[in-house]
Amino acid sequence: MDSKRKYETLTSILQDMRKVVVAFSGGVDSTFLLKVAVDTLGVENVLAVTADSETYPTSELEEARKLAEHIGARHQVIETSELAIPGYTENNLNRCYFCKNSLFDHLVPIMQEKGFTNIVYGVIADDMNEFRPGMKAAKEQGVRGPLQEADLFKDEIRELSKEMDLPTWDKPSFACLSSRIAYGEKITQAKLTKVDRSEAFLKKIGLRQVRVRTHGDIARIEVEPQDMELLLANHQRVTETLQSYGYKFVTMDLVGYKSGSMNQALKKA
Repeated sequence: MDSKRKYETLTSILQDMRKVVVAFSGGVDSTFLLKVAVDTLGVENVLAVTADSETYPTSELEEARKLAEHIGARHQVIETSELAIPGYTENNLNRCYFCKNSLFDHLVPIMQEKGFTNIVYGVIADDMNEFRPGMKAAKEQGVRGPLQEADLFKDEIRELSKEMDLPTWDKPSFACLSSRIAYGEKITQAKLTKVDRSEAFLKKIGLRQVRVRTHGDIARIEVEPQDMELLLANHQRVTETLQSYGYKFVTMDLVGYKSGSMNQALKKA
């Protein structure tokens, strides 16, 4: 099935839902989902909700506001705290389950109080082959993933987003800051801040897709292969800056950026 047919399937799924709350991060997938929901159901039947927390990159909140305004969607920002969730800071394999479960705990009352019928989020077809504990929380709470249900993959979502003139069509993928910290290493506010500041700095020197993976005192920087030369050209500045943020050792991963690279250790275990 081509992307156009999948788009039609997506609109049909949304039409059956009638009134939806969209868990909106401002990323490629949730932005596309929000746009299609508004176009399909009308502004009055869609509410975008963004959870602002310690694990949400600081640069993303303002962008989420602008994207919702660009789409013309109703938008609500709520304050949440992953660090307050029992079991979350231990950073075990179920970390994402705790996070998503807490998020949906916040969204369900909003859905009920405001007369909506469904909560939707941006899980996509690609995610079905990845380690995604958050999907279990969604299933338990009846939260649906229309993009995945329509069998839409990331490349197709980018293609359709470009056709719809969404500014996110080529936006680099991002994930919560906790995904930068090695499993089993305790998550703290200090570590999240260190990662956030480091990635913000690296983007300022011109790196678009970047991760600062944290292994104790070691920063393992992932960039796309074509950006390695830029990173190396700024190696002294990068090293000094990240060390000033608290890292002792600053390294570049020669494999390059890979989504969910922390999960590689799980496959070997």
